[in-house]
Amino acid sequence: MTPATRAPAVRGRHLSPAELSEVVERYADDVRVGRHVAEFRTDERWHVRIHQDDDVDVWLISWTAEQGTELHDHGGSSGAFTVVDGTLNEHVWSGRRADAGGLLVSHARRERDVVAFGPDYVHDVRNHLAPPALSVHAYSPPISLMHFYDVAGTRLLHAGSTWTDDPEAPSPERAASERAAS
Repeated sequence: MTPATRAPAVRGRHLSPAELSEVVERYADDVRVGRHVAEFRTDERWHVRIHQDDDVDVWLISWTAEQGTELHDHGGSSGAFTVVDGTLNEHVWSGRRADAGGLLVSHARRERDVVAFGPDYVHDVRNHLAPPALSVHAYSPPISLMHFYDVAGTRLLHAGSTWTDDPEAPSPERAASERAAS
């Protein structure tokens, strides 16, 4: 078994998608009243961890026009996110697992929408609009591994994995191209 395919270490208890929804709603309220302030950068997607314990990591992420993730899962962690401001477009793999057939389904996620998901969820989140967007994300157990994918017809192709505690870490392919460019 290669290091990138081993199961991540489990630190705390696994919060349910319902519990994670409550977490992101609570922290989004904190953002709305000014307890956490975001930056908006056009050169890179800005993010900051606003809470961490053995059970959950919570992140505040800003998105300017055309910023987004790559198609990924969360390495066995469950998660939730809510849009604090703006609109995000989420492309979700419809297969029950990454190795099951499916299609990418697009959803517009608007202010106060909450999306909660289990450990097999594969998605890509983007801001396709000119106004910036802001979101709060929570993962349980805290992320330690992410898998990245490409789509080939009705199948997902594993494109790489990376050990990380940062949900905004680039895929191994993008990280290698960024190193080569510098």
